Amino acid sequence: MKAIVISRPGGTEVLELRDVPAPEGGPEDLVVAVRAAALNRADVIQRQGGYPQPGPKPPFEVPGLEFAGEVVSVGERVEGFSPGDRVMGLLAGGAQAERVVIHHRLAMKVPANLSWQAAGALPEVYITAHDALRQCDLVAGESVLVHAVGSGVGVAAVQIAKVMGAALVVGTAGSAAKLERAKALGLDVGVDYHAEDFAAAALAATGGRGVDVVLDVVAGDYWERNLRALALKGRMVLVGLMGGTNAPASLGTIVMKRLQVRGTTLRARPLEEKALATRAFEKSVLPHVASGRVQVVVDRVFPLAEVAEAHRYLESNANFGKVVLEVG
Repeated sequence: MKAIVISRPGGTEVLELRDVPAPEGGPEDLVVAVRAAALNRADVIQRQGGYPQPGPKPPFEVPGLEFAGEVVSVGERVEGFSPGDRVMGLLAGGAQAERVVIHHRLAMKVPANLSWQAAGALPEVYITAHDALRQCDLVAGESVLVHAVGSGVGVAAVQIAKVMGAALVVGTAGSAAKLERAKALGLDVGVDYHAEDFAAAALAATGGRGVDVVLDVVAGDYWERNLRALALKGRMVLVGLMGGTNAPASLGTIVMKRLQVRGTTLRARPLEEKALATRAFEKSVLPHVASGRVQVVVDRVFPLAEVAEAHRYLESNANFGKVVLEVG
């Protein structure tokens, strides 16, 4: 089968389209012919050598954390799936290939209203956003600050927060155009981080109280402002580290406001935890995707062979929503 292989750590020149052995499924697995696989920041970091696939090193380093495609075969202990089903799901790696194997508990059936490209762009960021907001115990009537609302996780988080009953969603982005597009998806207050202090904007939007939840994919020097933006007994979840891994430790603010701060990642979790996150999303959010209330936003689609150009585009931060590779 054809697959994208990271030949060595480096720039986009290390991404190679190769023939590699097709994976074989076990008794609880689905073998799937991939139609679309989305890019994530994790793929860029993995290409650079900073985020290897968890577990034993595979013979070929094929990136990709999410996909959509048609079931080719099912294992003997699989129930609920049949050959020909349209499915999508999470992987620890290997999605950017013509065939994948996925444990059936991590697979979801694709709603009829989703294209292959949209389905391939959904699992990683939408499950991540939903799981992160659940970890913060978001309840109806609360307020949320979402960073990078034009990113895949940001686009998902704005909409899912509204579905979960958030009364106010404040979001940051680097351009007015991205903020306007996010407002069409439910964003209430947009903050251009080049021009405004987002902490001050969040406090102003909440009458000085602060937001109940911060979902941060940036970290780094956002730390101090995130803590300032939070309300008493607020909760913050770190989903990404695009701004760096080091930050000043404002322990006094955490103590005085009685804040909760947690980090989260999906990729390295064991099967059981990933399955629980998948089922929670499937129950609570996927019906809203099927109805059209929650939209999967695809910014650009590249053929699999143009993966290097897709990486360069993602790294430019020009995208609003997901960058997708068309496989089948």
